[in-house]
Amino acid sequence: MNINDAFYIGYITKTRGLKGEMQLFFEFEDYGELDLDVLFLELDKKLVPYFVDSIKLHNNSTAYLNLEDVDHVDKAKELIKKKVYLPNDKMPERDPDDFRYTDLVGYLVIDEHEGEIGEITAVQEFPQQFIATVDFDGKELMFPLSEDLILGIDEEEQVIEVELPDGLVEMYR
Repeated sequence: MNINDAFYIGYITKTRGLKGEMQLFFEFEDYGELDLDVLFLELDKKLVPYFVDSIKLHNNSTAYLNLEDVDHVDKAKELIKKKVYLPNDKMPERDPDDFRYTDLVGYLVIDEHEGEIGEITAVQEFPQQFIATVDFDGKELMFPLSEDLILGIDEEEQVIEVELPDGLVEMYR
């Protein structure tokens, strides 16, 4: 399978025990809705299929899993930090009205006072809030995505209007 035919869901973080059990950390938001019978791990820039023997999902974006033919800690150690993918046809369908902060990647940010800031390149979730990263003249400008700062979101034009705190943009100049 080609990497363009798959979507990224997370990576193997560590082993557990001596029988090849591993921890998978999900970077895919709706991991509970994924069909996890076959996982594709990126090895030497190729996607290699692994059949799942058992998997236990947890609430903290992790799962413990056993893969077929990975029956010893030494085999499992070789897979640590490997990226995990699923085929594009296993991507869960989302309700079109289900808009999330992570959907803002690619949106143009326009500040009420500063004008056009740049395009959102990443949105990260932290325990207290979401943080947007914007490409601002080659620098990474970061600001919280809070209802207090967002004036409006135009999904058609992919534009988000904000009123950033005084001095924030100046810090990045």
